[in-house]
Amino acid sequence: MPAPSRSPAFGRAERASLTRALDRYLRDMPGDLSVSVREVTTGLGFTYNGDLRTATASIVKVDIVIALLLRAQREKRALTASERTLAEKAIRISDNGAASALWNEIGGASGLASANRRLGLRDTIPGGGGAWGATTTGAADQVRLLAALTSDRSALHASGRRYLRKLMADVTPEQAWGVSAAAGDGAEVALKNGWLPREIHDGRWTVNSIGLIRDAGRLFLVAAVSERDSTLEKGIAAVEHACASVVAALARATSSGRASQR
Repeated sequence: MPAPSRSPAFGRAERASLTRALDRYLRDMPGDLSVSVREVTTGLGFTYNGDLRTATASIVKVDIVIALLLRAQREKRALTASERTLAEKAIRISDNGAASALWNEIGGASGLASANRRLGLRDTIPGGGGAWGATTTGAADQVRLLAALTSDRSALHASGRRYLRKLMADVTPEQAWGVSAAAGDGAEVALKNGWLPREIHDGRWTVNSIGLIRDAGRLFLVAAVSERDSTLEKGIAAVEHACASVVAALARATSSGRASQR
């Protein structure tokens, strides 16, 4: 992935302004949220509240399928018909049974940890036992995971990257919220969401969204994670607002940078 560029349209003042805007929006809401976005071509990126670590809930299904693909790649084989069916169910309709079967197949927590070391993740800790949804992560680490689906330098071969992106571009419509709120008309979106009321938070919601947006020749890697939302609907609204705000700011900055180079 390119090193972050220094855009005169998105310097220290613009970053501070965006941070203040997100602070204002979230000030009266319960819970906590982090969002991280990177535009691949320029390397321009922004992370808000980067210290937050939350449970992944179902966004970890992308990580699990990558671990499956890496295993098959190591064994020099294609996915079996059964593995493909499980992967498609896990991503497209967020089937928990399919995810549990794949979790066991990759070797559970140790298998995911091994895959994540190959992917260069830093802050993602697999859940214990069969509790894959209790894996913890940060938004910036999820952007690193998304980079594994787009970069030619990824440990995952091109065929695997294309396969998983295709699944993420075809999630069932009722689960296509989150990152998609940041996409303009005609943009291509591939995403995976996760949502879970957690007993540890007295039933409040963890709501997460990760994905890719291709728009006007740019590719955005987008991840938002949140916890302790009072309702699922409010969690979705907060995640969508954060994704849309940051992508819009980076889109303006990259557009200005292109214009200044003409």
